[in-house]
Amino acid sequence: MDRYSFSLTTFAPNGKLLQIEHALAAVGNGSTSVGIKAANGVVIATEKKTGSSLIDISSLEHMAMVCESIGMVYSGMGPDFRVLVNSARKMAQQYRRVYMEDPPVRILVKELASVMQEFTQSGGVRPFGVSLLLAGVDERGPSLYQVDPSGSYFPWMATAIGKNMVNSKTFLEKRFNGDMELEDAVHTAILTLKEGFEGQMTENSIDVGIVSAIPSGQSGQSKPAFQRLTSAEIKDYLSNIL
Repeated sequence: MDRYSFSLTTFAPNGKLLQIEHALAAVGNGSTSVGIKAANGVVIATEKKTGSSLIDISSLEHMAMVCESIGMVYSGMGPDFRVLVNSARKMAQQYRRVYMEDPPVRILVKELASVMQEFTQSGGVRPFGVSLLLAGVDERGPSLYQVDPSGSYFPWMATAIGKNMVNSKTFLEKRFNGDMELEDAVHTAILTLKEGFEGQMTENSIDVGIVSAIPSGQSGQSKPAFQRLTSAEIKDYLSNIL
C-alpha cells in the first residue's frame, strides 16, 4: 500500500492527494445520477437501490430541496450527503435573511464547494465521499452544477455521476439538444438511467426532480420552484418510454 494514501495533507510524488482519489472511487461505486439543463428548467434524476428487498425504499432520500429554487442529488455516501444538505440549507437561509430572496445557484455552489475543499487540507478529517449535482433557476436562467470531493465545481449542460457515469455521458452526448424543453429533458434523463439500470425500472426505483419557473398568482411573474415528481408522475413517464 502506498504510504501517501493514508495522509490527506501530504501530496504523493505524482502530485495527487490520494485520499481524494479514494473519495472519487466511493462516488464511482454509488448510484448513477443524471442532470440535464433544458431551455425552460433543469432535471435531475437518480437510481434508488437498496441492499435488501426488505428495506422501505420510500424512506431513502437521494434527492433534496435546498430552497424553493434549488435542488440537489448525489452519488456516493448517503451520510455525507445529509451533512452537505444541512450546510447548503443553512447557507440559503443566511442569504435569504440578508437579501430577502433565494441565493443565485452559482453563489450557493461556490459556498458549498468551499466547505468541501476545507476537508481536503485539514488534519484529522477526510474528504466528503460524494459528488453533487445542483439544479436551480435564478436571474441568469436555468443552471446545472457538479461539485466533486476536491471542492472543484463545474457548470454543465448535461452530465452524469456515479457507477455508470461513462456510458451515461456517452448517451447524453448523442441525445442532448440545447433547445429541448423540460418534458423532453425528463424523458432523456430516464432513458439515460435506463441505459445502465440493472433489473426492471419502476416508479419506485428512480427519483426525478425538476426546477422550473411557475407563474405567480399575485404578480403574474414567474417564480422558480423545485419539486420531486410523485410515483404516479414517474409511472406516466415510464409508460411512455418503456
